[in-house]
Amino acid sequence: MGWVLALLPLALLALGFPFFLILLATGAVALVAFGQVPPTAIHQVMFSALDKYALLAVPFFIFAGDLMGRGGVSIRLIRWMRSMIGGFRGSMPFTALGAATAFSAISGSTAATVAAIGGLTYKQLREDGYDERFSTGLLISAGAIDNLIPPSIGFILYGIAAEASIIKLFAAGIMPGLVLAAFFGAYILWHATRRGERGRPHFRWSEFWAASRDGIWSIAAPVFILGGIYAGVFSPTEAAGIACVYAIVVVGLVYREVSLAGIFDSAARSLYLTAQIFVIVAAAAVYGWLLTTNGVPAALARFVDTLEVPPWAVLLAINLLLLAVGCVLDTASSILVLTPLLAPVAKAIGVDPIHFGVVTIMNLSIGTFTPPFGINIFVGQAVFKAPLSSVYPGLMPFIAAALAALAVVTYIPSLSLWILNYIG
Repeated sequence: MGWVLALLPLALLALGFPFFLILLATGAVALVAFGQVPPTAIHQVMFSALDKYALLAVPFFIFAGDLMGRGGVSIRLIRWMRSMIGGFRGSMPFTALGAATAFSAISGSTAATVAAIGGLTYKQLREDGYDERFSTGLLISAGAIDNLIPPSIGFILYGIAAEASIIKLFAAGIMPGLVLAAFFGAYILWHATRRGERGRPHFRWSEFWAASRDGIWSIAAPVFILGGIYAGVFSPTEAAGIACVYAIVVVGLVYREVSLAGIFDSAARSLYLTAQIFVIVAAAAVYGWLLTTNGVPAALARFVDTLEVPPWAVLLAINLLLLAVGCVLDTASSILVLTPLLAPVAKAIGVDPIHFGVVTIMNLSIGTFTPPFGINIFVGQAVFKAPLSSVYPGLMPFIAAALAALAVVTYIPSLSLWILNYIG
């Protein structure tokens, strides 16, 4: 059965089959041809995979993020950021990066962040004299921070696949997300210095207070949602439902920028994206179950142990694998297929499962803006109407910065784990 599980997915992928169908077809063929259990086990595994309370958070966070993205929240976050850093060198790129980071604490989708923040700041970047390469590279790569700053759908899926605490994963992702943003910021500063930009004395308390008053509901969203989780007031799934109610109230009643029809349209779009994710969850569960019942993860862990290589080298090899997979497959598929394989290996070399979850998500986040098939690249191309001949070169400096950040997060576990000392 092993060769079927290894070779058939590659053959079907080369033929262009949808990924969920690849996993289902592989599981069905392996089970019918070589299995000792009835084919009805496929249905049982699929339904069991979806029968998880934590998965309810996925559609709720998607819906809340979509509503806030189209309901004026992103506009107010950008204005608030610019009111604080408008006098700094490279103020507009820093504003875009800061807004993307703040919006990441509201949205659970990297593509949504690229579309929401990029759609509002790209024109301003170009008007401030930044070329197409730099502008697209910044906005497409900044969306990846969304996968690390909670609420993150990636962490929810990893927590389910690895049976790890989603609350701890959320907390552990905050500092790595800020580290990634800091490395992007370092490149922005270098680029602005190279262009000969000078800081301008634009900061005014009056503008800051006006932007804060206007955007208080937007600024308070992540504080209210994440603060409630870490204070133990509600679980991540309950927080997702509360986030939906909060989003409806803010964009529908406070800002009044989304009508009832718009709310239903946002719900329909969220249902469509949720269905795409859940069908992958169900299909990946079948494939993962077959791998586990055939002892593949345990065998892989034993094989790595027999190599007697240092843990840092194993982590480096895992990083390279995840980076390669992340720029070809979507994040959800990569998490659900690779976590059952790699988590036992990481445990065998003494890596904390929460830290490994952060490393996994960070790798796959970088894959979202890595050529040739990073999903954020095509979202950005559609939003900015920029050719790939400009997008690809513009991404290279940000990929280099992200890899440097990944190395720091991978080999300094305390960056991820220190905050867990303050969580019950």
